[in-house]
Amino acid sequence: MLESLDQPQDARSLARQAYRSRTQFYRLFRAMVEETPVAMRRRLLLERAAWQLSRTHYSVTEIGLDAGYGSLEAFTRAFRKAFGVSPSLYRRMGVTYTHLHAGNGIHHHSSNDDTKGVNSSMDLFDIFSGQESWHAQRLLDLAGTLTEEQLDRPLKHQVTVFPWNDPDQSLRQVLDRMVLTKEVWAAALTGGSAPEMDNAPPAHRTPSSMRSRLEKADAAFNSVLTDVRARGAWESTFVDALCEPPETFTFGGMFAHVITFNFYRRMLAIDALRRLGVKVEGFGCPDEYIANLAPA
Repeated sequence: MLESLDQPQDARSLARQAYRSRTQFYRLFRAMVEETPVAMRRRLLLERAAWQLSRTHYSVTEIGLDAGYGSLEAFTRAFRKAFGVSPSLYRRMGVTYTHLHAGNGIHHHSSNDDTKGVNSSMDLFDIFSGQESWHAQRLLDLAGTLTEEQLDRPLKHQVTVFPWNDPDQSLRQVLDRMVLTKEVWAAALTGGSAPEMDNAPPAHRTPSSMRSRLEKADAAFNSVLTDVRARGAWESTFVDALCEPPETFTFGGMFAHVITFNFYRRMLAIDALRRLGVKVEGFGCPDEYIANLAPA
């Protein structure tokens, strides 16, 4: 059934390929997958049409004809009945989840033919790593508008993020430790030297210097994890020789650790900036990063 979507088929020809009579095929198929052959084929074609609407530049008419409908009007009626909106509105809304409900869990999955003209897409690693870097850089740029006294002013509510650190005492320290987290793990992943912990010279702790440090650490950090993502090796382990004694971590667990705790520190930084009178747009949601990419 899944391989027949590009061929004109009906129940009789499908039954013939399965070496069954039409009646036998219908009964066996429905007993196994709890859906009739015709209903499944129609649903899979509509799911493929939805996938093409969201990820290719084919016209709505081309996609409708590819789904087996003789006219744009017929395709629009069928699509609206299945997905609740017209094909054109579905495309404008930017919907990307293209499966219709099916108790058997069998759905359309893209093939090589479906990917012609496909728009680029992001996975969760792209979203979280991109958001992490983009939002941290924005906060450091905003911090650059403050005076030295404001950057070092004691926080009203000091928070201990890690049990092995003292509480984050100022906005500068919140931002510096956020950058340090990325630097430490980048060094662990690449075999580099441990950065200075809370003892960096003042020249390295200005907002512009911290931004430069972050960009350098990001490049090393993401180069390793991009390869891990490509190999599907999130559960693989690596040795962190910077620990005493050395420890092993999974790539996925380490990445989740960095994203989680740096997100928390970014929230602390947003609060501190706003208390200092800085206008901060948004609240750190990954959707803000995705929306920022849309014009590009």
